[in-house]
Amino acid sequence: MEKVKSVAEFVRVETDPDNPGVAVIRLDRPKVNALNAALTAEIAEAAAQVSGDDAVRAVVVYGGERVFVAGADIKEMGDRTAVQMREYSRDLQEALNAVERIPKPVVAAVTGYALGGGLELALSADFRVAGTKAKLGVPEIQLGVIPGAGGTQRLPRLIGPARAKDLIFTGRHVRADEAREIGLVDEAVADEEVYAAAVAKVAPLAQGPAVALAAAKESVDRGLETELSTGLEIERMQFASLFATEDQKTGMRSFVEEGPGKARFEGR
Repeated sequence: MEKVKSVAEFVRVETDPDNPGVAVIRLDRPKVNALNAALTAEIAEAAAQVSGDDAVRAVVVYGGERVFVAGADIKEMGDRTAVQMREYSRDLQEALNAVERIPKPVVAAVTGYALGGGLELALSADFRVAGTKAKLGVPEIQLGVIPGAGGTQRLPRLIGPARAKDLIFTGRHVRADEAREIGLVDEAVADEEVYAAAVAKVAPLAQGPAVALAAAKESVDRGLETELSTGLEIERMQFASLFATEDQKTGMRSFVEEGPGKARFEGR
């Protein structure tokens, strides 16, 4: 990561020098990227920035070499009232929803701890790559509360209700090998290889048809929220709309003239 596109107090949006279509949302709140109100707001801003930037074709969310996000800032929330926490959790959910709705492939590069809100942030990505020493979990039950930023909803959708309840009810941490086994992460690699592996996961997609990828992502995500018949209708409308894009013309012409897999898409 070299070229800096924007800098806030705790979040930078950078471009990968070797993959110009890949943007990196880099979290940097010492010491452990604990989620407070400011970091939450900056994550939402970064998500909006990469969503609206046509030069960005894929995104990596990265907390650095030591830690992804160790969880929420307990000192900040400990004395808040129920009314205040409704507002706080709403803001946090909206920030992670903004990450989930980035209309481009998104991968979370997880090193160290991804706990509580940290794991919930990782769950907002399309893919997760974790270091072998990473620890993931939703330990909120050990504080007398439950996950409040999507953990009770995204986690069972990803790994199934029984496995999700095991993690939520016990608050236990899982290492990368178990996380890979239960489908919580997609790849487990050496800690020093996490960032490179995450970029490698999405860099090829950054060369793909951007409009079609956005349509595919929306079809899958929205379809999971509804019954099959509505999901099929979402798919049908997205499929048909792509016949108005340049990439559809390019892709089908290339297939006929050159064979599969050789089209060069412009993202229009």
